Amino acid sequence: MNEPMRLAKRLAELINCSRSQAEQYIEGGWVRVNGVIQESPQHRVTNERIELDANATLLESVPMTILMHKPPGYAWDEGQKSASSLLEATNRSKADASGVRLLKRHLKGQACVTPLESGASGLLVFSQDFKVQRKLWDDANFVENETIVDVKGSVSEEMLQALNRPFMRRDRLVLHAKVALSKSNEQSTGLRFAAKGAEPGRIAVLCEHHGLEVIGMKRIRVGRVPLADLPVGQWRFLQAHERF
Repeated sequence: MNEPMRLAKRLAELINCSRSQAEQYIEGGWVRVNGVIQESPQHRVTNERIELDANATLLESVPMTILMHKPPGYAWDEGQKSASSLLEATNRSKADASGVRLLKRHLKGQACVTPLESGASGLLVFSQDFKVQRKLWDDANFVENETIVDVKGSVSEEMLQALNRPFMRRDRLVLHAKVALSKSNEQSTGLRFAAKGAEPGRIAVLCEHHGLEVIGMKRIRVGRVPLADLPVGQWRFLQAHERF
């Protein structure tokens, strides 16, 4: 029996490449050990069967962006019960049409760039891509978010007009949203808010100011990217043609 050896070292010997190239192949998900993909260059092997995929490439992995349907009760940022804990392979939507072959590296270093109240549900965006992070974080005030807010009871036309006016507090603009009715019944009214920026709490403060009790909140769009039919608690990769 051979002495245990790091997979990267064994692969480098087998295909006559450098150790760093072997590590790239392994971390890129191109190497199988006894038929199972192994992404850790440090994995120890002895007599196992090691195979390099015929389509293997040393091209750098591109940074990935993930869309998640956050359930109520999860925090958007790191901490107790963070939504990032749902970034597991088992929670990937079966309807993900990106064609991306999931690797462990795709779920590491993901930063949430779209704040959302813990009690709310809806679209969260995680990204490793600096360009996406800059657009949705640094330039958040230029990106429109669309949110469905359910309030208790009915909403009059006069109230709707008031909600559409700029809301100021201490001479500072808190929120200026386009607000429209989305649904209505005897118990509640659904309001559709479209506003630039993603600062948590603004909509709730506006509703409270006008005496409206919020009973549900769901973000359905960030920029030009909709939540669509992504199931609650699941995620998918941003597709190549999608832009915020």
